[in-house]
Amino acid sequence: MEITRGGPGDVPAIMRMLDDAQDWLASQGRTGQWGTDHWSGVPASVARFTALATTGTVWLARADGDGGEVAGVVITSTTAAEYVPAADEPEHYISLLVIARAFAGRGVGAALLDHALAQARAAGVGLVRVDCYDGDDHRLVAYYEKQGFTSIGTFTARNGTWPGRLLGRRV
Repeated sequence: MEITRGGPGDVPAIMRMLDDAQDWLASQGRTGQWGTDHWSGVPASVARFTALATTGTVWLARADGDGGEVAGVVITSTTAAEYVPAADEPEHYISLLVIARAFAGRGVGAALLDHALAQARAAGVGLVRVDCYDGDDHRLVAYYEKQGFTSIGTFTARNGTWPGRLLGRRV
């Protein structure tokens, strides 16, 4: 696996990974996180992820080096999402982390997070934050905690219908 720089041209691959992850969650009855309508079929969602890929920094994990299949993506930004409190210091904010289902459980997410942390450290930034869904079984929160992130607090988004957790990690 190699981690390479991506960009807006990778949005179709990102949307496929999001749709596949959504299908997987729905197959387990876990629709609270992302619902049941594919992101790729909602123009506002495609525009949102295109904006993230345009304004943020996109890193792709490729299965077999530069030309291989995209196994996962992390997008970071220097500004947090609008629904969480701003940090009181410079930060790198993980706007998206998604892994292709075919590569789940192979350490792709951990490798992308490690890369994002290394990029923050190289930029002289001491804080990396991420938010995630904090409903149902809390497995996503547990995943980030396993990766060394600690809880900063909870919040709700989408008019109070989406429970979230903000986590951070010092680098």
